Amino acid sequence: MSDTDTSRPTRRHVLTAGSVIAAGSVLWTPGTAVASPPAAFPAASPAAGTTAWTARNSANGWPVLDSAPAHRVEGAARLTVRLAEGDAATVLLYVLRRYCYEIDMLTPEDVTGHLTDRNVRADLESNQLSGTALTVRQVAYPLGAPAGNGMSGPEVTVVEDILADCQGVVAWGGETDPVKQSHFQIDVPPHDSRLKKLVAKINGWEEHPGRGAGAIDAFQPARVSRARKARAER
Repeated sequence: MSDTDTSRPTRRHVLTAGSVIAAGSVLWTPGTAVASPPAAFPAASPAAGTTAWTARNSANGWPVLDSAPAHRVEGAARLTVRLAEGDAATVLLYVLRRYCYEIDMLTPEDVTGHLTDRNVRADLESNQLSGTALTVRQVAYPLGAPAGNGMSGPEVTVVEDILADCQGVVAWGGETDPVKQSHFQIDVPPHDSRLKKLVAKINGWEEHPGRGAGAIDAFQPARVSRARKARAER
């Protein structure tokens, strides 16, 4: 990648869209497990527009959890998120680190992971019950938000690059029906070989400075072309 290439957007484009980029690359290590508050089942009666999720597994096939450990997001001060332990956490933490480095630095109030309230408005929201999904700035990008009220073009470019890196293992709510641009989820069942392969790749990046989160230019022409191809195949 040439530092003098001016034919593509740079990270300044994201900054002008109102984003803040955190530079640098920090190795990921698992967070310290902290118990979630006790689950309160049965949940209260569903509010208007919601349905009580009663299945033992979330929509993506993962078991619903009563609690999930808190994981620290490396490179983001004070930011932790509750996720299912293991491979799911490794992948979703990679997504969050890319978001922080390339779109905007997140705060604890911006991110929600595991939930115990079984009242959901769409099936995709059930995946937070298993700790295999999270939301980023859900107030800004709510379920069903109309087109034109979502992420900027440069921000979507970064997200699409992240999805291409994740090779079908991660789904984004910006491509679901109903739309929820704040939503990211593991999109394969437990023990899927694609998940294991991606985790091995992410861990390999973390072991080599200059690769992985914090060292990626999503606007490099070859990466943009790859992301567009991946989007067409989804």
